[in-house]
Amino acid sequence: MRIFLTGFRFQLRVAWGSPDTLQICVTAPLFTLVFMAIAEHAERPDLAPFAIVSPTLMSLWTLALFIAGELIGDERRSGTLEALIAVPARLSTLVIGRICAVTTLGLLSFAEAWLVAGLVFDRWLAVRHPLPFVLCLVVTALAMAATATIFSPLFILMPSARTVQNTLTYPFYLLSGVLIPVAMLPFWLRPASHLIFLSWSGDLLRDSLAAAAPHDVAARLAAVLALGAVSHLIGMALLHRVLRRVRRLGTLSHS
Repeated sequence: MRIFLTGFRFQLRVAWGSPDTLQICVTAPLFTLVFMAIAEHAERPDLAPFAIVSPTLMSLWTLALFIAGELIGDERRSGTLEALIAVPARLSTLVIGRICAVTTLGLLSFAEAWLVAGLVFDRWLAVRHPLPFVLCLVVTALAMAATATIFSPLFILMPSARTVQNTLTYPFYLLSGVLIPVAMLPFWLRPASHLIFLSWSGDLLRDSLAAAAPHDVAARLAAVLALGAVSHLIGMALLHRVLRRVRRLGTLSHS
């Protein structure tokens, strides 16, 4: 836990001055403007929850994914990655702590989206079911950080992580139902969306903003946590294997 908190606190200090954090703070309101404008033009005020939840989840995933790659790349460029791996602490614990820090900051994107919908379009959405909503945000942030750890081993092997990061944004949004409802996907592709935790998170967050009480809250939260836990285990196993490989080949410091 001490290693986790050390990584968490360190990344919070770094993230405030990071361009990636600034980018998310700017793009979340812009995405909200686009989605809300589409909903208003179509005279579909019922889509307002979708227009607010989508930028929030997009911001969380983008920030977690970019930080997962940049923290490895930055350590490599500064020549401190070898020392970081050599210390008697699990690199995986430090990585998950640092990614959790940025996903925590990413939750501020919901406040931005909510304010844009209210101030610009006069759509002040009430969180009608606050407990499921808050719990879903928390478990989503945890699952987001856990899933992003899968890509840290890839970023150790690859000279540049930016290509992978760009590839895993919009296709991921489409498949998980963040940009469009899962029902609009091809029939054969819909089951795959249930393997992505964002599809569960998005549905529960939108239901928490609706008048009717959300159903199966515990089961849906458990699905998000379970998918995040599986992703974390996969990420830790991959990281351990990749570290052994680069140590054996002597390619850890290659850039």
